Amino acid sequence: MSKSKNHITCFEHEVLKAKNDSPFNLSKLEEMQLFYGSKGVPYFSLVNNGIKFCEYVGVLQVGNTVIEVLPKADKSQSEETWKEMLISMLRAVGLFDIHVPSSSSLKLKPNSVLDLYFELFIDEVEYLINKGLIKKYRKVEGNSYSLKGSLQFSKNIHHNLVHNERFYVRYTTLDYEHKLHFIIYKTIVLLFAINTNNALQSRLGALLLFFPLMKDIIVSERIFETITYDRKTLPYKHAIEIARLLLLRYHPDVTKGHNNVLALMFDMNLLWEKFVYTSIRKNNREDLSIKAQPSKYFWKPDTGKRTRLEPDIVITDNKTGKNYLIDTKWKNLNGNNPSPGDLRQMFAYHEYFSAEKTSLVYPGDSMCCSKGIYLDKSDGTVPDGKECSVMTIQVCCDVSGWQQEIYKEILDWIRS
Repeated sequence: MSKSKNHITCFEHEVLKAKNDSPFNLSKLEEMQLFYGSKGVPYFSLVNNGIKFCEYVGVLQVGNTVIEVLPKADKSQSEETWKEMLISMLRAVGLFDIHVPSSSSLKLKPNSVLDLYFELFIDEVEYLINKGLIKKYRKVEGNSYSLKGSLQFSKNIHHNLVHNERFYVRYTTLDYEHKLHFIIYKTIVLLFAINTNNALQSRLGALLLFFPLMKDIIVSERIFETITYDRKTLPYKHAIEIARLLLLRYHPDVTKGHNNVLALMFDMNLLWEKFVYTSIRKNNREDLSIKAQPSKYFWKPDTGKRTRLEPDIVITDNKTGKNYLIDTKWKNLNGNNPSPGDLRQMFAYHEYFSAEKTSLVYPGDSMCCSKGIYLDKSDGTVPDGKECSVMTIQVCCDVSGWQQEIYKEILDWIRS
């Protein structure tokens, strides 16, 4: 764990204690406790005079203090290495799918994932402004000094009985005031208020000057669900996706007003699953079909919903028609066996997906694939033909090379 002024870096499952002379003081702890609430949050748990992080990684910004939580599968890599690897993994699975020319070589070396998201959003908005903001038609109703559109007689008499120089009309106008710009403007205002990186603040100030002034709106999930893109609005998609992530994960402090919380956290188990899946698909040169999370029903109650089985990855050899199932787990076994629950789960996958063999995939200190077999239920000594291997993938600083090694290791396991 490292601490500097207004910036704390720690690892998943680590405990962060509050101290008066620390960036994470008692005031910040109190705000985190309020954010945790009575129902809790998945990112951390409360401990005596502090918090303990869970399997989620990313950043939490409390007021002007940024808490960066990094993944760690082994003890040999530094904080800076894991920070770069987290960003690279997020890029690999498509969470940084940004198209502007400057995104490949960002101007700023980010202090955290949060800075990177902020800069990507700024790049997107600058791209839109340079390209030219789009206008949309909208209905307007109100008083006007010229007669245009349709005159609303009853309202005109009500509002303008003693103002004959005015007309109460309804008409259509073409301007910049529409939902996409409302969302972008609200995000710019938010970032200008909470950003702690001086290198980005001037660019945010410039956006406030160049972007048209918009009315404030109440943001909810529903607003983003109703957005549809056409040929003209498609360039807005990436900016809106980042805005959605930032606006919906922002929790204002309504009591004090200065310790707002922005939670930009990712489930490391889910990220590892997507990373392995993306690595296989990206490097696949064989006649293999790769599917993520296919499901089958395996239990039905008298009343209520049926229960599904969902392996993380199913690979089908199109030449032989055989299925190979993979379940990813983001934890270091340290030489231990998988948990009985994980092994029972893989046994069920064998049965329901007619698998040739299955494997549990973990990160580790070295490349290793150890074969395991299930025993016959009659006496528990004879193999029953079902194989469940335990595969560890060595963590590599070169993410592209790491993805190639993941594919090679899994292909060797399939062919063995």
